[in-house]
Amino acid sequence: MTEDLHSPTTAGPQPTPVVGASDASFEQPPGTAASGGLPGPLANLPVEEHPEILVGAAFAGGIVAAFILKRLGR
Repeated sequence: MTEDLHSPTTAGPQPTPVVGASDASFEQPPGTAASGGLPGPLANLPVEEHPEILVGAAFAGGIVAAFILKRLGR
């Protein structure tokens, strides 16, 4: 790492692969994001490395439970 605060870095998002003209089909025209059958960015990641997944699931579960309890209270 250099001491210059304005030096360029390689940090940043990786570009999304796109469908080329030779691989295009009716479902995926050229220039669209290539699916490649890959799972989403959070699939198969351990919860220990991404605790925000567990927090989000707990929040969503709490909202669902609140709606159910509100409906049963009527």
